[in-house]
Amino acid sequence: MSDIPIETLRHSGAHLLAHAVLDLYPGTKTGIGPAVENGFFYDFLRDAPFTPEDLAGIEARMKEIARENLPVERLLLPKDEAVRMFEESGQPLKAQLVREKGEAEVSVYRQGSFADFCLGPHVASTGLLKHVKLLSVSGAYWKGDERGPQMQRIYGVVFATAKELEDHLRMLEEAKKRDHRRLGAELDLFSTNEELGGGLILWHPKGARVRAVIEQHWRERHWAGGYDILYTPHIGRSTLWETSGHLGFYKDSMYSPMDIDEQPYFLKPMNCPFHIEIYKSRMRSYRDLPLRWAELGTVYRYERSGTLHGLLRVRGFTQDDAHIFCTPDQIDGEILRVLDFSVSILADFGFTDNVIQLSVRDPANAAKYCGADERWCQAEASLVKALEARGCPYERMEGEAVFYGPKIDIKIKDAIGRLWQCTTIQFDFNMSERFDMTYVGEDGKGHRPYMVHRALLGSLERFFGVLVEHYNGSFPLWLAPVQVLVLPIAERHEPYARGLEERLRAAGLRAASDLGREKVGKKVREAELQKVPAILVVGDREVERGTAALRVHGQGDKGEVAVDRFIERARELDRNKSLTVNF
Repeated sequence: MSDIPIETLRHSGAHLLAHAVLDLYPGTKTGIGPAVENGFFYDFLRDAPFTPEDLAGIEARMKEIARENLPVERLLLPKDEAVRMFEESGQPLKAQLVREKGEAEVSVYRQGSFADFCLGPHVASTGLLKHVKLLSVSGAYWKGDERGPQMQRIYGVVFATAKELEDHLRMLEEAKKRDHRRLGAELDLFSTNEELGGGLILWHPKGARVRAVIEQHWRERHWAGGYDILYTPHIGRSTLWETSGHLGFYKDSMYSPMDIDEQPYFLKPMNCPFHIEIYKSRMRSYRDLPLRWAELGTVYRYERSGTLHGLLRVRGFTQDDAHIFCTPDQIDGEILRVLDFSVSILADFGFTDNVIQLSVRDPANAAKYCGADERWCQAEASLVKALEARGCPYERMEGEAVFYGPKIDIKIKDAIGRLWQCTTIQFDFNMSERFDMTYVGEDGKGHRPYMVHRALLGSLERFFGVLVEHYNGSFPLWLAPVQVLVLPIAERHEPYARGLEERLRAAGLRAASDLGREKVGKKVREAELQKVPAILVVGDREVERGTAALRVHGQGDKGEVAVDRFIERARELDRNKSLTVNF
């Protein structure tokens, strides 16, 4: 069983779910049921909503069907016959999907009384699907169209062994504890508000402080890495987006135009056309290249309301874009440089266990992609050369390249083993042609520059959400919104506490003091709940000696410390971007 690909198990698990639902709720209409990154789902159309009790019963029926060990058969049917079969069995949505296929024959998988239109592959029998768990139900639209029927989407997971399932369920429980939406509220980091609009983030003072630290580190690393920083507008005339191709290929994800001086303007969904306009603002020579330009640019993209999810899926976000313009001779070195740079900055935040994917053309459908073959071959070779030069294992993803070039995707692994897509290093053969970009070569003639898109953190919103969950809200000292909290034991100790806070701030540390009238034990408990890395408690003894009693979050009492020595160590941890709080 361990040899069965996880995608095959998940896809078969979706069929098992639909089989069980139709057994228990005859007349239910089935939609689509794909494998997804962490499991599977299936969409159903019925009047009554599924309840938690319903899910428990469906899961029990799934396990019964698994114990029956029904063989799973693949049938190739003429398209008309398949349409008729699904219509006669009361499945009009399935019949619609079959009609939309261009092939004369379609693939159908059958297990017992259940049949589904599907390309497969699937397991040989339902007995290989014993270790399943249904997780939740949510709403979805048929084929993602808000004008279509409202479906119910049931999510589940399946694994080859009981241990794998148990491990995954433990991870899900841990993920609930780390949910950035809950922690964001508890730690007063950010909020959303339907009065403002879905998918739009309000950054509170503490969250904004962490964001400012991230941004400043990002800028400093980019300046040191040979980049220049750009700022560009939030809107642009429609002609810009027509030239870039966004109005042709991306309009559904753009917001409606606004009329300015009788000209349509659009909120920008991407930063790249603006960077290209800066490139084109003057004649460029081969001596000017490479140009490395980066921007923390806020963009706006329409996401369906049902897909919005805290900081992870939003409608307005700040993308840490960069664009590299270079000559063909420079491309190998620039790709290697940006790969090293990306891996290094991710490590600064504690992400060193990465999964890398190389997305290339589908060799059977070369006509789908723009750009000459030789440029595609060189681009892919440059990406491979960089990965192999650094000994980076990678998965080759044929057919996953976008139409304008191949790319490297870097997924980071968090503290509980989840993968998050962050960095993309993307070739682009399209924009330089569309915008007629040139540089004067050594031969005095005009040439097209090579253009590379690079998003490193992805977006500040999403990356911040990942950081919150990775650290469970307990940021390392260099990222913490409040690095040190001073707690006076009694009112008579407040002047000393204020002075200590001022000394900490003067030393460049983010410090605060709690001068409330609660007992110090309650203050300490609240500081621990707020996950402040270092707590300095001051009473009669500390005032007399000019010291403080140190507590470290998650580690407890560290005893009395000299203030100067504490400040020196805290500044060292902050300066070195230490990921551990070690006083």
